[in-house]
Amino acid sequence: MIQTLPVGVVVFDEQGGCTLANAAARALGDRAVHALAAAAGSSREAAHVEAIGDRVVEVRTHPIAEDHGSFTLTTVTDVTRHHRIQRELITKAFIDALTGLPNRTMFEQSIAEVLAGSRPGDRFALAFIDLDNFKHINDYYSHAAGDALLRKMSDRIRATLRPSDLLARIGGDEFVLLLDPVLDRDDALAAVRAISERLKQPFFIDGHEIFASASIGVSLFPDHGDTYEVLARQADNAMYRVKGELKGGVSLFDDAMSQAATARMAVEQRLRLAIRDRCFCCAFQPKVDMRTHAVTGVEVLLRWRDELGMIQAPGDFIALAIELGLINEITLQVLAETVRSMPDIDEVFGPDVTVSLNIAAKQACDVPFMTAFCASLGETGLAERFVLELTEEAFFTAGRFQRDVLPRIRAIGARVSIDDFGVGYSSLSALADITADELKIDRSFITDIDKRPRSQIVLKAIESLGAALGMSVVAEGVETYEEVAYLLGATQIRCAQGYYFARPLLLDQIGQVEPRLSGSRHPSPRSRASELRMPSLLRRA
Repeated sequence: MIQTLPVGVVVFDEQGGCTLANAAARALGDRAVHALAAAAGSSREAAHVEAIGDRVVEVRTHPIAEDHGSFTLTTVTDVTRHHRIQRELITKAFIDALTGLPNRTMFEQSIAEVLAGSRPGDRFALAFIDLDNFKHINDYYSHAAGDALLRKMSDRIRATLRPSDLLARIGGDEFVLLLDPVLDRDDALAAVRAISERLKQPFFIDGHEIFASASIGVSLFPDHGDTYEVLARQADNAMYRVKGELKGGVSLFDDAMSQAATARMAVEQRLRLAIRDRCFCCAFQPKVDMRTHAVTGVEVLLRWRDELGMIQAPGDFIALAIELGLINEITLQVLAETVRSMPDIDEVFGPDVTVSLNIAAKQACDVPFMTAFCASLGETGLAERFVLELTEEAFFTAGRFQRDVLPRIRAIGARVSIDDFGVGYSSLSALADITADELKIDRSFITDIDKRPRSQIVLKAIESLGAALGMSVVAEGVETYEEVAYLLGATQIRCAQGYYFARPLLLDQIGQVEPRLSGSRHPSPRSRASELRMPSLLRRA
């Protein structure tokens, strides 16, 4: 019966000799049986776990005294699988699977120990490291290349560290670094800047030479805080300062950043309340046929009516809404408001004008959101009137938009426009791969176009290629008579948009504007504005 037990059983006599070993014990090998003899000499019951060969076993010894002598009964249980599972669980709990670095939990426990053991005069630095434009790298090269970049990046940082330093991965493209100890702020900044420069050297992945950089924010203990929560917040504030100014740099926290972070939190709270209370409204800016003076379309522009009734332009809050993931709800509210306003739009601009809505690149590649958005737009029965304006970035996300989203837009009858063309990540040749109906040339090419020969060459190239690919071309940001005159005389572009024709206006404001200019800037006397027939916003296509 003992021979058939799944648990190893070994009996040792008083001299430590093995008198019995069942099949399960012998399966561990002779070396294992002899190794167990050392534990058999104890006069007390004991238990321990040890590695025997490639196995992990739990050994329990039971000394037994009889009238005719004593012996030790040893049981051996193979816990290799249990030990492996336990080790895997610990690894998952504390180690980042992609890079092998400590994760957030392990880092926080480690820095808590550092803080608990700190003494007067101790100094260390905390650095938040955020890889710049990681989404674009993922989209352009592939997620596998992005993962490889994160591994190589972590290896490159680790190669610069001392044994007392600690690097952890705490998010998708976010790392946190403990430099302990540091002498002073200059010492900390020198170390972090050296890391920053190393990260700007090219990475070679799958035959590609990839250039990357990281924005790094630094806080110091005890100068900027004496708890991890405070130090982390200050380093994060410093890192976002870099993101907002010059990516790829290093910034040390200062008090002004704390004030900026507080102000940002206030805007975030107000923004969330505005979404809840539906405080957003729409302004409209026409697209004008410069040759017939007819309004051919209107662009819907988001506005925020704040607590004081003041109208705020999106430049003050839209980037934050995208960052916080609030833009989807705002976009759905804009769609609903636009649909409710369609009778007024038809009355003011005409029943045949197109209606353009702006979609952020991040949204355009969010397949679940765009599926819901297209369904909502399709249910209105007005989808054929709508044009969705997207920046170039949306079209170069590993085909996700064109493959998974564009067919849904086409299915409901809506059209697509490339907004701000010329300042994004594409090139003229990349236009051939884009399926769009309209191309809006960025205002940077239009401003003073009559005085800039090089911009004129680029403009003609974009116009020709857009026309060859069947896209209508719109000039954005037209503000002066001279710009209009050049576009009319030197190009075949028909449609334009800008302050020269009309500023973005709420529907109830349009009737208050003089029909001749409808909100456009009055040109200077030397512009000979009287020679150009100005369109009225009430002129219908």
